[in-house]
Amino acid sequence: MYSSYCFLRTPRQAIRSRANTRSLKTHDEKQFDPNFHSVTTESPQPFLRKEWCLPYSEKLLGIIRSFSLTEKFIFYFFVFLFGMSSLALVYQLNRSLLVEVPDYGGTLTEGVIGSPRFVNPVLAVSDTDRDLSALVYSGLLKVGTDGNLLPDLASSYSVSDDGLTYTFTLKDSAYFQDGTKVTADDIIFTIDKVQDGTLKSPRKASWNGVTAQKIDDKTVTFTLKQPYSPFIQNATLGILPKHIWKNASDDEFPFSAYNVKPIGSGPYKIDSITYSSSGLPSEYHLVSYNKYVLGQPYITNIVLKTYQNEKEITDAYKNGNIESLHGISPKELPSLSVQKDDIVTAPLPRVFGVFFNQNAAPVFVNKEVRQALAMATDKQQIIDTVLGGYGQPIDEPIPPKTIATATSTFDADGQIAKAKALLSANGWKQNSSGIFEKKDKKNTTTLSFSISTGDAPELKEAAQLLQAQWEKIGAQVDVKIFEIGDLNQNIIRPRKYDSLLFGEIIGRDLDLYPFWHSSQRNDPGLNISMYANLKADKIMEDIRKTADPDTQSGLYAKFTKEIDNDVPAVFTYSPYFIYVLPKTVHNVEIGQLTVPAERFSNVNTWYIETNDVWKPFVK
Repeated sequence: MYSSYCFLRTPRQAIRSRANTRSLKTHDEKQFDPNFHSVTTESPQPFLRKEWCLPYSEKLLGIIRSFSLTEKFIFYFFVFLFGMSSLALVYQLNRSLLVEVPDYGGTLTEGVIGSPRFVNPVLAVSDTDRDLSALVYSGLLKVGTDGNLLPDLASSYSVSDDGLTYTFTLKDSAYFQDGTKVTADDIIFTIDKVQDGTLKSPRKASWNGVTAQKIDDKTVTFTLKQPYSPFIQNATLGILPKHIWKNASDDEFPFSAYNVKPIGSGPYKIDSITYSSSGLPSEYHLVSYNKYVLGQPYITNIVLKTYQNEKEITDAYKNGNIESLHGISPKELPSLSVQKDDIVTAPLPRVFGVFFNQNAAPVFVNKEVRQALAMATDKQQIIDTVLGGYGQPIDEPIPPKTIATATSTFDADGQIAKAKALLSANGWKQNSSGIFEKKDKKNTTTLSFSISTGDAPELKEAAQLLQAQWEKIGAQVDVKIFEIGDLNQNIIRPRKYDSLLFGEIIGRDLDLYPFWHSSQRNDPGLNISMYANLKADKIMEDIRKTADPDTQSGLYAKFTKEIDNDVPAVFTYSPYFIYVLPKTVHNVEIGQLTVPAERFSNVNTWYIETNDVWKPFVK
């Protein structure tokens, strides 16, 4: 029989003991022999004694002892190799079962341009106001990363069959950051303030003619005078706590301290504010709100630092005082030495183009002129030169919803030749200066006009590029630059321009009525092409009346066809929203934005810290 190592464990320690070598009894014999006993100096209590035996250990040790020094070295080397391989396999198995999941913690420090004045969804006018409002407040609905609306404070909503009544039900878990429950009274109060003419809320026009009614503490209805499918977008309005604001009169409302240090129900709450020497807020320190209805945000702290201009904010980034920023010119990116992985882009619902005013410039009455100018426009050149590539060409008045990859190149020589041929075929001839002219029995029309635009660097440069492109087909183009305020007040409002290089901000609802309906040709309407088409008018009216996506899609296609046929403008590009954000911030998904503040739509799911857990334990 071969002996083996046995281990005897007492409450204090495990005592190794050789088996009784005087006995040649097998394990079974020992079990049934009443005279056999283990040799120990102390006999523990039976219920505390436990013995383990390693069979054949003595034989194995004997074999090892018989090895030469070289054989022992080789043996222990392979034992070591086997042990390390086993550990590596166990490690890899463990890694294969682990999943990285978001964890709470971390700080994001971001710079913004401009000092906040109204951190209040009713009064917010600047990007900084809206940024902070988006973090502190929440609405009945919120914008998802795909552009669709999702429940926020509301658990559900419904729309009546006639499209006039919208009913919202609040979540039981909706609380303001001071611990007060959100009720229908807060909803009604907020809408009343928006509709109050003395407060001059920038959201007032969206709520004109809407009646808000409380059904019970959790239910509220909005009733419209006529169907208007884009109305649902208004439900993203941040909700004010009535118990805090109710005692502020209309005169006191804009000057309340809560416009600077607000209390809302959003994903973040104000922890502290740092003020500059001039008394303006220079830093906002926000902490995650653990009772936010969509779950406490993973990033614990967000610090927003304010700067007065682009130079200040870019210097702060270079110096490491901030790690994220937006709202800067694309041409500034190279100077920041920003890695490609640190740039997040998203399409903006902006439509830039040259809008023709046929009333002021009769040359545009000729359709072939408008067509020839469109043919000769190298849109990609404008994007590459002016926007540093951060934009995409457009051919219609509807902004793109996604970022598309360029699939074709512009044949400048070929397009110029086609444009000239089109003009020639319609009776235009080039004079001694190379400018096209068209003569009839009484008059001579020269292909000459001006482009009016604002003094923003991108607009000026784009206008100059268009001037150079169009002169190649035999047009005489003059570029007129105006200060933005002067342009709006004295050029756009009275419609005093031949053509206008400008951008239209199209809402997520894609309501084209204000920009193209014939009733909007005069100020304050936004139909800057002075476009009039009865068929197009009817299509836009029908779009407003239906909320069915398929029906709307068909109507948009019909409207686009009318625009393509009439050529009231040359659409050039839609710019991208550029957000510089460290790659240490994960799960940042930004869909189409209407305002930069919407980049925070899913901020509660962003994370910096991570943890590794086994797959079965992932929720």
